Amino acid sequence: MTRILKLPRMGMNVEEGTIVEWHKKPGEKFIAGEALYSIETDKTTAEVEAPCDGILEAINANVGDDVSVGDDICSIIDN
Repeated sequence: MTRILKLPRMGMNVEEGTIVEWHKKPGEKFIAGEALYSIETDKTTAEVEAPCDGILEAINANVGDDVSVGDDICSIIDN
């Protein structure tokens, strides 16, 4: 089943961030808890972990893109 992952809230007053790195490429498998991408906010840089085992289907936000909380970041096929 395909799931769309959205940018999570990274802190109480954090509303946006910049994608700084993708740790997986489309078609690559991952396990729950593994880092999918890194995001930089005005307060920190953090890795965002996979919520489940799966395959990265598509990337909707590229490195350097500014994204807001709730924006579609990628789609995954969960197992």
